[in-house]
Amino acid sequence: MQPKPIPFAVAAVLCAVMLPARDARALPATTTAPSAASADSGDAPAGSSGSQPVTLDTVHVNATLDRARNGLSPSTGSSEYVIDRQAIAQLPLGASTPLNQVVLQAPGVVQDSFGQLHVRGDHANLQYRINGVMLPESISGFGQSLDTRMIESVKLLDGALPAQYGERTAAVVDITTRNRAQAGNGGDVGITGGSFGTLNPFASTWGSSGRWSWFLTANYLQNDAGIENPTSSRNPVHDRTHQVKGFGDISYLVNDSTRLGFMFGVTNNRFQIPNNPNQQPEFGYLDQTDFNSADLDERQKESTRFGTLSLQGKIAGTTDYQVSVGQRYSYIGFDPDFIGDLMFNGVAGQINRVDRATTLQADFATPLGDSNTLRYGLYGQYDRAGSASDTLVFPANDDGEQTSTVPIAISDWSRITARTLAAYVQDQWNVGEDWTLNFGVRGDQYKAFGATASQLSPRFGVVWRATPATTVHAGYSRYFTPPATALISSTDIEKFEGTTNAVKNYGDNTPLTERSDYYDIGVQQRVGDHLTLGLDTYYRKVTNLQDEGQFGAALIYSTFNYEYGRIKGTEFTASYQNGPWSGYFNLAYSHAVGKRVVSSQYNFEPDDLAYVYDNFIYLDHNQKWSSSGGLSYAVGTDTRIGANYLFGSGLARDGLVPNGAVMPAYFQLNLSVSHDFDFTATGKLHTQLAVINVLDRTYELRDGSGIGVGAPQFGPRRGLYLTVSKDF
Repeated sequence: MQPKPIPFAVAAVLCAVMLPARDARALPATTTAPSAASADSGDAPAGSSGSQPVTLDTVHVNATLDRARNGLSPSTGSSEYVIDRQAIAQLPLGASTPLNQVVLQAPGVVQDSFGQLHVRGDHANLQYRINGVMLPESISGFGQSLDTRMIESVKLLDGALPAQYGERTAAVVDITTRNRAQAGNGGDVGITGGSFGTLNPFASTWGSSGRWSWFLTANYLQNDAGIENPTSSRNPVHDRTHQVKGFGDISYLVNDSTRLGFMFGVTNNRFQIPNNPNQQPEFGYLDQTDFNSADLDERQKESTRFGTLSLQGKIAGTTDYQVSVGQRYSYIGFDPDFIGDLMFNGVAGQINRVDRATTLQADFATPLGDSNTLRYGLYGQYDRAGSASDTLVFPANDDGEQTSTVPIAISDWSRITARTLAAYVQDQWNVGEDWTLNFGVRGDQYKAFGATASQLSPRFGVVWRATPATTVHAGYSRYFTPPATALISSTDIEKFEGTTNAVKNYGDNTPLTERSDYYDIGVQQRVGDHLTLGLDTYYRKVTNLQDEGQFGAALIYSTFNYEYGRIKGTEFTASYQNGPWSGYFNLAYSHAVGKRVVSSQYNFEPDDLAYVYDNFIYLDHNQKWSSSGGLSYAVGTDTRIGANYLFGSGLARDGLVPNGAVMPAYFQLNLSVSHDFDFTATGKLHTQLAVINVLDRTYELRDGSGIGVGAPQFGPRRGLYLTVSKDF
């Protein structure tokens, strides 16, 4: 499907006031709550950087424009956690670490099967930004669309976000790419290999020439453990993956205060669906009554493309701006084992989903005197999504019992268009030296399925420097979260009446827009020169809470809503940096519940629907306790040893009531050592040896029970990996 580009117009009249503050970055890896502004903080008044005339020197002008661009995106009142390139290098797999595993080192982030992340009790709902530009959400799958090697630093923003941030609101993964101009001309090439047939060659190049600068990176990954193993065995059956990723960031300096940039990315991932041996078929196919479940051959392919053209500069010497237009294409296709799936599930469907999103984003920042910065902007997105399926099923009676072993074919397709329009204004106000206030309002409108939903959302954030070592932040945000268009399927369920794929409850098939009130307060305390502590607590009251589940044989997620949601939690963080030592520790508590399913009820069992109608239940992704931490020590200038860990008290599973029990707790310890060799013939060679799950603890993330949970999944077994790379 090829959507036509459309003009975007935002008709929302907003008013408010707001201003900045920043976060003390007390260690090279991470930090939490906001603190005093610094020269590099990006929350200084918009006109404070780049106001002096400069000659057109690539490095100097790019650095000035980078600071101005960062100043367009405040974080006042929200919680911020920073992981920079140095901290990523200290992870066991270094820059070969998948992006979701990098984000998993932040507080309040919980891992799930298929690479999914949950932040503060929310299901996915993450917003990804690159250099201030929001990327439209891709169709959910197993693979990661972005490569860690592109990152200079990544911030996780959550809590009460300023008015600039909307649409996906659980958290913002804010990525700043490698600074190509300041790095000089060069690049690197290397390979990571090891257990489970892992082979991951990679290469990057960066530099500048005259007015041009660039950063390009690409890598290929193959292994035999692409998706979580549905059994506790060390080697999964039928689980090979091939993945290709590429990213580019190219810019051209028009003049001393204007820059034109183009970002693009491409991902092609292919997966075998791992098998669970020794399962018994439930249906007969023609004259066949037996099928070895270890021989199933299901596969899934995923592709993502995106490109964004951005113009950044200054208007009348005072107002900083960045205007971006872009498009993202996302595709996912599931190929079943027709005979095997029919015999085990009574249905075998070849499913294809595609979504193309066209976007416009404009952000502005105008200083109003020495203590105020007015920020304002707009966002528009046009989605055109399609879903097609070719399905084989068996005829069945009213009780769902197979009445014939001869399958029948049913084809179905649907198309959805959705329009998102948003505008915001906010004023950041410095009150004296110790207080920063941020008042704003955001207007959102979402059109899909012949209906329109809209909301004006006030936002407020405050940062108080109580002492030079103590910073307190607090905020309130009203959120408006449209359903993810790419995950919506308008399958004609009436076509499946009288078959083994018939459903019992039709209900309302249209996902609803989520609305919530979010409260957040936290404190950060520096202890001496080396230790920083943080404590943050939050509460969210939700209407039409969005959740996702896997409700069929295909490992593709679908959206549904609870009418009511209540989410609360507390996070503690600690970071330490002293000479060769660096470390971090995070501990988070979360409580997330929902009540009364009000969309896509046909996916649920009648007994579950009846219970959830009158009772709050834990969300399937709720995990009461989660923790992450790491410690690193530099031995001289060429060697570093390190360790990190993940702990979870277990996700929800079915008990006496839906989602009423908990999976067993798990602990995963990883170790690494890196060393730079200096050979006469080849020069410096970087090596890094990592052991993942060094204790080889077998732990189960899912047991196949729980609302929207389709199959068991186990965490990774012990693996040994070696990375060798060389800069040039």
